[in-house]
Amino acid sequence: MRLYPSSLTAGQGFALLLLRLVVGTAFILHGWPKIQKPTSWMGDAVPGIFQLAAALAEFGGGIALIVGFLTPVVTLALAINMSVALMMVHFPKNEPFVRSGPGGDFELPLVYLALMVALFAIGPGRYSLDARLWGRSAHPVLVSRAPMRRSSAA
Repeated sequence: MRLYPSSLTAGQGFALLLLRLVVGTAFILHGWPKIQKPTSWMGDAVPGIFQLAAALAEFGGGIALIVGFLTPVVTLALAINMSVALMMVHFPKNEPFVRSGPGGDFELPLVYLALMVALFAIGPGRYSLDARLWGRSAHPVLVSRAPMRRSSAA
């Protein structure tokens, strides 16, 4: 049983690597200022432990994405992080999806959320530390290797 099937081609694996490199770097750059003041970067608005969790998710999660390590855990943590950012910051301000002028919008956190859901579902690909440690299909859980039976009703 495996979480991710090993049916991805080399080209698809390379595409996932490129995606992980770009998004992981973006999360590191977003997380770097937060990790400098991990329990106070939002002031007193949010308890320090939650600020620390968000800072670690972005900075550490970015590093883990780049190397493709613990991808299901990291993508879940980052998806939660982006969901909280949307709910606590962007939606309460009634920001538009995309703003053409100055001011905020919620495009970027929503795109990051969608990318984390996709990476959670697809996996890190063959060019990842997960694939090296646990085989090409990554983490040993969930997807059965048993052949699927076709129903005679079809």
